[in-house]
Amino acid sequence: MNNFLQCINEWRIKRIKERQFILILSLVVGILSGLAAVILKNAIHYTHKFLESQLEIGGSNYLYLGLPAIGIILTIIWVSYFVKNNIGHGISRILFSISKEKSQLKPHNMYSSIVASTFTIGFGGSVGAEAPIVLTGAAIGSNLARFFRLNYKQLTLMIGCGAAGAIAGIFKAPVAGFVFTLEVLMLGLSMASLIPLLISAVSAAVMAYFFMGNGAALYSFNLVDEFVIGNIPWFLLLGIVSGLLSLYFTRMGMRIEVWFDKLKKKKYKLIVGAISLGILIFLFPPLFGEGYSSISLILSGHGDQLMNHSLLYGYENNILVLTGFLILLLAFKVFATSITNGAGGVGGIFAPALFMGGVLGYLVAILLNKFTFIQVSEANFALVGMAAFMSGVMHAPLTSIFLIAEITGGYGLFIPLIIASTISYLTIMYFEPHSIYTKRLAKRGELITHNKDRAALTLMTLINEVERDLIKVKPEDTLRILVKAISQSCRNIFPVVNDDNELLGIVLLDDIREVMFNQEMYDNTLVQDLMTTPPDTIVMEDTVEMVMDKFETSGAWNLPVLKDGKYEGFLSKSKIYAAYRRFLVYFSEE
Repeated sequence: MNNFLQCINEWRIKRIKERQFILILSLVVGILSGLAAVILKNAIHYTHKFLESQLEIGGSNYLYLGLPAIGIILTIIWVSYFVKNNIGHGISRILFSISKEKSQLKPHNMYSSIVASTFTIGFGGSVGAEAPIVLTGAAIGSNLARFFRLNYKQLTLMIGCGAAGAIAGIFKAPVAGFVFTLEVLMLGLSMASLIPLLISAVSAAVMAYFFMGNGAALYSFNLVDEFVIGNIPWFLLLGIVSGLLSLYFTRMGMRIEVWFDKLKKKKYKLIVGAISLGILIFLFPPLFGEGYSSISLILSGHGDQLMNHSLLYGYENNILVLTGFLILLLAFKVFATSITNGAGGVGGIFAPALFMGGVLGYLVAILLNKFTFIQVSEANFALVGMAAFMSGVMHAPLTSIFLIAEITGGYGLFIPLIIASTISYLTIMYFEPHSIYTKRLAKRGELITHNKDRAALTLMTLINEVERDLIKVKPEDTLRILVKAISQSCRNIFPVVNDDNELLGIVLLDDIREVMFNQEMYDNTLVQDLMTTPPDTIVMEDTVEMVMDKFETSGAWNLPVLKDGKYEGFLSKSKIYAAYRRFLVYFSEE
């Protein structure tokens, strides 16, 4: 097999130029990501449609109490017995891969998230399919690049191509897919890398159009009401409220996630999650699944039908009841989403963010229409609310703006989209510097995709920089033996080790200059009398960032390195700086 791969790569290197091959590979990644998006979309849609057909519009629907639990159980079985690896938090997993695993995603990620999210979302889990499909697309790009033995920078580019293709395919929005990769994954790509991203995004969107027609990917809507410049103050208000609600969504979601992590046994997570999620969806049916059907009702002017299937069916014409129902939806959506993932489901927060933004925009619009003298478009406010809320949660205003513009088939709302998304982003940034995707990684110090300096430090391999040419001496050696070692060495440090190669101390040339020429001391002075304790030690498991901290705190220029408790060599600050500069040049190349 290895010989076969080697032959393929040798043929590729001889026949195809590197630049041309990257463009071809980006096209292939885009096509495959688009196909994956189509498969997942249809799998969830038909599962969801079949189950919803069993529900009645009016009255109580007790199936809501059990369906999400069935989906989560199927997901847990799939993940535990077939995948045998954690596949949750798709976008955070991609960021972690870029930061700590040299952009290498496991092969099963090319399909495992599709199956898991179909079970979770199809049976009513209150999460979105976007993060799983982005992970799938990124894994396709990563594994194809590894198959052709591309370097780290090219691997990262292919991850970006897969992510762009996934978003473009699931929404039929190539510009949004392209911008998402630059804004959310923050790959720091050069201008020469932008063309492959565009190729992947467009090819994925074409695949989605080819298999699913001209209709919008998740809901179809064309702008009917024009933008009214007099409504700008209300869009500003919507942006502020969206930012504050995004803060609630982010922090409450993290708290619930932490609480579930404290439940060590999976069966407890499942029991608590299934019961609480079933009750929430039973009381608030719009929490069932991704929520795109609810958004479609709002955009088509039938927002009052959100109360179908609920205990409040029949009160949809009561503005106070409807308002209270919408407020509770906004309050409990984050619980439903976090509980779904905490109990063992697989899904993302992309769709929940759009759902909450749509409901918030609709709520603001009906309150303005009912209790003020102005009349605003409920559909337009819902669309702008979707962009504003997604901008706040994901810290991605450009992605939000272009996504809503593309799925509405035009840029008629471009000005209010920019206003509300920017205000929402600025509002949440005042309180929360990290998005929901990056927050958990930033807490652990594992986020480098937004920082080239840390990226260079992380990718440096410590073992390559260890110096092993220092002459070792033993504690029982005399000064005569030490002076002979000094005469044979060009270094000014001498590690002192025992018979088991354990580091006992070091001898610095500067410390023995006064005695090294005193021959009377050569035979009655031992190395153990001259050695000192090093200011700190480095172990091979330390990251380069930890090593730099040790140099900083100790003030040393050279530190000994230990491997499994044994002396391995020395590491100098100058070698690390030299390697660091090489990596910075590597990152900055076109």
